Amino acid sequence: MLPSRLALLLAFVRIEHAPAAQPEARELRLGYFPNITHAQALYARATGEFEQKIGVRIKWTSFNAGPTAIESLFANAVDATFVGPSPTINGYIKSRGEKFVIVAGSASGGAGLVVRKDSGIHTEKDFDGKTIATPQLGNTQDVAARVWLADKGYRLRERGGNVSLVPLSNPDQLTLFKKKQIDGAWTVEPWLARLEEEGGGEVFLEEKSLWPGGKYVTTHLVVDRTFLADNQATMRKLIAALVEVTERINSDKTAAAAVLNEQLRKETGKALQAAVIQKAMTRVEFTWDPMCASLKQSAGASHRIGFIRNEPVLAGIYALTILKDLLREKNLPAVEGPTP
Repeated sequence: MLPSRLALLLAFVRIEHAPAAQPEARELRLGYFPNITHAQALYARATGEFEQKIGVRIKWTSFNAGPTAIESLFANAVDATFVGPSPTINGYIKSRGEKFVIVAGSASGGAGLVVRKDSGIHTEKDFDGKTIATPQLGNTQDVAARVWLADKGYRLRERGGNVSLVPLSNPDQLTLFKKKQIDGAWTVEPWLARLEEEGGGEVFLEEKSLWPGGKYVTTHLVVDRTFLADNQATMRKLIAALVEVTERINSDKTAAAAVLNEQLRKETGKALQAAVIQKAMTRVEFTWDPMCASLKQSAGASHRIGFIRNEPVLAGIYALTILKDLLREKNLPAVEGPTP
């Protein structure tokens, strides 16, 4: 009997001294951009719906473009962020897949190239000697512009050609566009519509015209791997809230536009013109679908033009189990995972 009693005693001691399960974080540090392509974040910040659904404090951080958001993840300044595909791809490769994963989509569309009407750009053959702005070196629109120009046979000035790509924040793009110091800008909503309406420009192309069925990821939600592992319940609530807010926006875009515009006014100091936000809302598809196939295509294009040196390896970049489970529970259409 003694050995069995001793075994029971030892088991009891192990239980008593076993480390207690760590409580989930009481704060979520969440990044986003003040753009219509980040509408769910803007809407949730305006209404407090993420905080209400998740039950923890959210520390919101606003970024101008994706590379800065990814660097904040690397610096452990945010736990999760809405961000575009190109910085996500670059960051994933840089960290060898160890830092973060994609857990849901957020937006498709809403990006493109606007040119000045007096720039002399009328066809794809008219870009010699022109200067085109993008939000930041290496951001999604910057890479899209590089790929498109390369596909049309242009070389950038930095590589001995005569087309200039200049990184400018979105507000600076509008200012220099009006001053005729740039010929166009490859950007996202609402800046596409602002350059058109306030800057007197014209949309040369919408990026969706370059994708099969017009479907491609513009924004998705990425999360620090450690935070995701340690805060499963919190992340489940966040993704559930993302799905619900997406449904609410899509159910009444007019009402959602008013909420978004007021939040943009608070953050930028100026509300959008009615024509601007109306155009922006029609050009963006709000969705939780991460559109995995388009990410793989984007990575391949970046490699093809030399922006990514080695063949991109993105295995493990998606962690969609929570999203798929929630969609199943809500009887919503399933999303396709990444292809091999």
